[in-house]
Formats: sequence, C-alpha cells, structure tokens
Amino acid sequence: MNHHSHYQSLWRWICVRILTLAIGSVVVIALCMWLRFVIENLWVLHHMSPALRAEFYVLRDNPDLNLARFHEIVDQGWGARYSDPSIASADWIMVGILVVVVTPFIAILGLKAARPLSSQFSRLAQVARAVTQGDFNTRAEPVKNAPAELIQFTDDFNAMMLQLSRYERELRASHVAMAHELRSPLTAAVGRLQGMLDGVFRPEPQQLQMVMTQLLHLNRLIDELHLLSLADAGQLNLSKTELDLADLLRERMTWLKPQSTKAGFDIALTPETPCRYVGDPFRLGQVFTILMENALRYAQEGRRLDIAIAPGNGGYDITFRDKGPGVDDSFLPVMFERFSRADSSRARHSGGSGLGLSIARAICEAHGGGIHATKRTHGGLMVTVSLPLPENSQ
Repeated sequence: MNHHSHYQSLWRWICVRILTLAIGSVVVIALCMWLRFVIENLWVLHHMSPALRAEFYVLRDNPDLNLARFHEIVDQGWGARYSDPSIASADWIMVGILVVVVTPFIAILGLKAARPLSSQFSRLAQVARAVTQGDFNTRAEPVKNAPAELIQFTDDFNAMMLQLSRYERELRASHVAMAHELRSPLTAAVGRLQGMLDGVFRPEPQQLQMVMTQLLHLNRLIDELHLLSLADAGQLNLSKTELDLADLLRERMTWLKPQSTKAGFDIALTPETPCRYVGDPFRLGQVFTILMENALRYAQEGRRLDIAIAPGNGGYDITFRDKGPGVDDSFLPVMFERFSRADSSRARHSGGSGLGLSIARAICEAHGGGIHATKRTHGGLMVTVSLPLPENSQ
C-alpha cells in the first residue's frame, strides 16, 4: 500500500466530521435535557414524605385509579405549569438555552475540524503564487489529517513543480549552449568575410570554401534544432515503409566506409539474415549514422564497432558495442540530452554539435522505441536501440 493509506478519503473525511458534529450536538442537547429531568425528579421526590412518595409511585404506574389525585401531587411537587403545552413552558426554554450555549462550541469544533482542509489549500495557493512570480523551487508540505485525495494532489503538485524546475534549468542551459553553438560558426564566417572585405584575405576559392563550411555547419545545426523542436511537440512526421534493418545498417556502413577505412576502424554486423521492420528508413538511417559516427569519433582507439540485431521485447534490439575508453558514470544519465558532450573540446574539434544522440533518442521514441547506453565490463560502451514492431505487423 502507498503512504497515503492512513489518510481518509475526501468523502469519508467530510462525512465523518459533519456526522460527528451533528450527532454530537443532538446527543449533548438530549443528555442535558435528560439530566435536567433526572435532577429535578430526584429533588422533588427527595422532599416528599414517604407516604406521599409511595402514593405517587402507585398512581404514576396506574393514573386511572385516581387521575385527579395524580395531577394534584404533580402540581404540588413540580408546579402547576409543569405540563403546560405552550411555547413558553420551561422545557422549551431549556431547549433554547441549550441551543444558544451549544452552538458556539459546535462552530468552534467545526472550524477546528475543517482546519486541515483549509491549511492544505492555503499552502497550495502559496506555492501557486510563488510560481506566478517565477519561483519553481517552492514546495507545499502535506498537512496532518488532511483528506487522502488532497494529500495525493499535493504530492502530484510538488512533482509537477519538480518537473517545471528541471525543465527551467534544462531550458536555460539549452539556450546558453544553443547560443554558443550557433555563435561559433557564425562568428567564424563573419570574421572571414570581414577579413576579405578589409583586404586581410584575398577572396579566392579557398577562403570562400572556409566561409561555406561554417555556413553549412550553421545550417545543419538549425536543421537539427528544428527536428528536436518537432519531436518535442509530437509533430515529427515519419514516412514509414517496410524495410530490412540489416540492409539499412549495411547501407550506412558502406556510406561511412571511406571514413572508417581511413581511420583503420572496422565495423562488423551480425547476423546477416533479413530483419523485416516497418519504419522510416531515412530517420532510422540517421540514428544508425549518428551512432557509427560517434564510435568513429570517440572510440577510435578500440579500432572496432560490433553491431548486432536480436529479437527483443516484441521487436528488435540493435546493439552497438565499441572498445573505446567509454564514458564516466556521471555522464551516462545525461548523454542523450541536448548539447551533452563527454569531451567538449574533442567533440567540437571533430565536428560534433552535441545534438546527435538527442536526435537519435527523439527518432527512436517517435517509432515507439527507445535508446540507452551502458558501460561494458571490459571497457568500451554499448548503446542499445529498441524498436518495437508496429501492432498491425505483430
């Protein structure tokens, strides 16, 4: 059971308090009236003579024996107005006095009983007010004896605040990183063009090619950021078709063959058997290219990348195992976040934007799958792409 099990539900919480106050009020008034009659009767009977008391007991049990004498004894002991039916009788006056006396106590107890509910809403209102002022770090504490639904709402509200706080930090960090990434190629291109305008560099093809390289890098960054924005908004459209994952991997390996051969890097795929899947070949090709390029960039010392396709979780698990230096344990949880780099200078020097793995994750999630990384026991990194089969193909 969860930690809210000792709290009452809102319906039970309200019912218990209302019924307790209502029944308690009736019981208190009735008890006071009963005590009033008991004390008065004892007082009157105590002051009767034994003979008169014995006669009264007989007539009380059988008033028809002598009804006039019975009323005479009652009028003598309790007064002639004891059985007065009017609104001004002592009984009704007593009821009015009790209501006047008990009502303030009922009001005080009612306010005290409702205090946990009011206090919890007040704390939530204070946190909401802090949010409107831009403070996402305030939390609402649960109030003892508050209803279970309100405690659960408070927990969910705090969880939402935690998410908002995390998103705010990530957004600020992402904006800073984004500005830095966009500024670098733009500054380089503008500086080179300014140099040509000032006569520092001659406007020859080599200089123009350097400007073009920076502008192409800037264009690629913008395209990648646009893709991630579409993915965040759930608008990343996929052109799904039937494909062979093994063929797609071999095609990407062939495309990277010049780079891997030049680096003395071997990329191997097992098994060679067809693996039919329905997905977007262009986007999945992006994922595979990103992971292969990352291995070329970061695991070149291992000289090898082993790719394996295996059935798993109702689809396929594609693993990319390298023999490079791996990454720090602290980097594993954030390596698929935007602009995350294990070695910033090396990534930038190698042409990395820090967006590749986040793009790979977005594409995998758009296919209903996921991607995660683990460190290998004997060194290196293993990245696993999970692609579930579409329901209509299972």
